[in-house]
Amino acid sequence: MSSNAPDGSHTFDIAVIGGGINGCGIARDAAGRGLSVLLLEQGDLASATSSASSKLIHGGIRYLEHYEFRLVRESLKERDVVLKIAPHIARPLRFVFPHNPSMRPMWMIRAGLFLYDHLGGREFPASCRIEDFPHSEPGKLLKNTYREAFEYSDCWIDDSRLVVLTARDAHERGARVLTRTRCTRARSENGAWSISARDTITGEDSTFNARVLVNATGPWVSGFLSQTVASERINPGRSGTRKVKGSHLIVKKWFDHDRAYILQNDDERIVFVLPFEDDYVLVGTTDVDYEGDPASVAMTDDEREYLLRCVRDYFAHPVSDDDVVGDFAGVRPLYDDGVSKAQETTRDYVLTYDKTRDGAGILNIFGGKLTTYRKLAEAALVKIGRDIGELQPSWTADSPLPGGHFAPAERIDRQKEYLRRYPGIPPRLLIRWFRSYGTDLEKMLEEVEGIEDLGDHFGETLYERELRWMVENEWARTAEDVLWRRSKLGLKAANINVEALARWLDAHAPARAGGARTATG
Repeated sequence: MSSNAPDGSHTFDIAVIGGGINGCGIARDAAGRGLSVLLLEQGDLASATSSASSKLIHGGIRYLEHYEFRLVRESLKERDVVLKIAPHIARPLRFVFPHNPSMRPMWMIRAGLFLYDHLGGREFPASCRIEDFPHSEPGKLLKNTYREAFEYSDCWIDDSRLVVLTARDAHERGARVLTRTRCTRARSENGAWSISARDTITGEDSTFNARVLVNATGPWVSGFLSQTVASERINPGRSGTRKVKGSHLIVKKWFDHDRAYILQNDDERIVFVLPFEDDYVLVGTTDVDYEGDPASVAMTDDEREYLLRCVRDYFAHPVSDDDVVGDFAGVRPLYDDGVSKAQETTRDYVLTYDKTRDGAGILNIFGGKLTTYRKLAEAALVKIGRDIGELQPSWTADSPLPGGHFAPAERIDRQKEYLRRYPGIPPRLLIRWFRSYGTDLEKMLEEVEGIEDLGDHFGETLYERELRWMVENEWARTAEDVLWRRSKLGLKAANINVEALARWLDAHAPARAGGARTATG
């Protein structure tokens, strides 16, 4: 294996294009097996599809209706793995599934949840049960036409932080991670790839070499093949990509309990109602075909009304437009399996591996879901290994992500321990930090005795100490990076001095793309 030197004459074992969860997952896995890895992302990490999910690590109960048993089983097993390796940003979540007699019958739901409980084993806590609404706190919120429901378990996660922490672990294992660096051309030469890249901040051009190219560009996968890759042997027509838009609403929270809801809509689609960042509820998602530029995706008025109408059909509380505080949308690059409806398109991943005439390899990623990113990476390494040579064994299932060095069952006790250890730090700030950084908050708080040691205060729970961590360790460059992807403080932006934050970042963030860690990495 070649060493991970920073100069352009070096030939990396693999170059990954795309800093979403799949690209970062492959980079982490490969770097941990001793491969030299380059990762290029044209924007910020998780700046597209990977930060626009429903924030769930789940088996996908609705996929059982489409007989995707292998995908559900793999996803359920991965749910346990992700909870184990990232217990600070992932946590179990109980779902309430109201029975609507006009839709799926009770026996069908009961059978589906029985399969759901058993396909992935019994390691995940709290299996499904029937709930009698008149005596249930979640049931009191629904219209009285809903008398029974099921409860089952899945897992919530901070999706964009999962991506950032995965990239950070890849970097710490030797990968070179360059954000805000666009791959402008990839040409095969003498059995390897010559990759032209442009720093989108400075406009500086660079050239890198790699033995294998990984196309992890998400909804741009087909366009990357047809517009950026120069090779006679690579056929962009093989892609079979179906772009499906998913939109979510962020709504003021109208209930106090900590459970989520899964609602059956009259078109047989599913809508989630999820507790979100303490004070809000996330409602989504839609599944509609999308033909536009993924960079310009946005929720439509029809989607907004679709989600609100579904909520109003179930809940006694009159949720309206006035309760909506925000929305977001993303494009899923699903593999086109030929079904007629967007919601029926498989969420499974398909990997294709091609060779150019002179022997350079390219791996293309179609489809997939947040939950199975780690298994996708393992499958990718199997294909890449045919060209790279014998690889070290798979390892990511047992290695915690940064900050995740504690057992999921220790979460509450560890949080209480930090509250005792740092009495000079406001509890609300400590709890948020623990949920984002886990055990790494000990490094963030080195030599800190009280709140006066945290530096400038920008509003809410945002202090200079955390900003320095984001810039120096997590490639944060803009206010949006900080407020929406490294944290969700954007929901409280009215209480934050965003202009002062932007000025601080302009003064302290690196002038070159990639961030402080990669400038010397």
